[in-house]
Amino acid sequence: MALTHLLILALIQGITEFLPISSSGHLILLPNLTGLTDQGQTLDVAVHVGTLLAVILYFRSDVKVVTCGLGRLIQGRIDTQGAFWALCLIIATIPVVLVGLALKLSGLNDLLRSTVVIGWMMLIFGIVLYWADQTGPVTKRAESWSLKDATIMGLWQALALIPGTSRSGITITAGRQLGYDRTSAARLSMLMSIPTILASGALLSVEVAQDANMALFKDAAIAAVFAFVSALLALKLMFKLLKSISFTPYVIYRVVLGVVLLVIAYT
Repeated sequence: MALTHLLILALIQGITEFLPISSSGHLILLPNLTGLTDQGQTLDVAVHVGTLLAVILYFRSDVKVVTCGLGRLIQGRIDTQGAFWALCLIIATIPVVLVGLALKLSGLNDLLRSTVVIGWMMLIFGIVLYWADQTGPVTKRAESWSLKDATIMGLWQALALIPGTSRSGITITAGRQLGYDRTSAARLSMLMSIPTILASGALLSVEVAQDANMALFKDAAIAAVFAFVSALLALKLMFKLLKSISFTPYVIYRVVLGVVLLVIAYT
């Protein structure tokens, strides 16, 4: 694959994975609107690995706490914040894994990969994000995350399997509606992305392993590096902006893009 195509693909995935504007939607739109060939599942795995490494590096302190806590959780002890957060992350990941498997086995996931679906989801859930951000109370911080809230955010996260919804956008929406401040909602959303990306990456890896070749591995490595860098920059930018502005700029982008896509699709 041409280096330019790899760069575009990686930049789209890296920038949109953690901003509330839907990475899957943009990746589907790339071949749909430009005529470029579909990148295939191997490169999908590669760019997801790149973004996974970026979020782990950015939240390395939280990841260290959760990793240590996971060991205690396995031993049946939930006596530290890390162990409790590990349990919350597991609970929050179960819905998206179950729904994802159901969509894949039924073949419905292929039916959802259309410009019309992405346009409507961009528009609808952009408005929902604005509503939650403007009306949600500010009474909780990430440190007060509960099993109940993890379950609710996990159920909302399953909606992100519909292209255009945005995994980060829908979980941030849920977090704000539950009363978490903007930074805490985004922080929890990013931590929830780690097991989710691991699960989806593992599933795709099994499917593409038999078709892999050295040329494809080279392209995948390049795409992963580009995705890592762009995702890290996107994370830094978003959390810096959250100190001074709301999620409204992302909402405006979603609504405008949604309207444009619907105009294209219906005309």
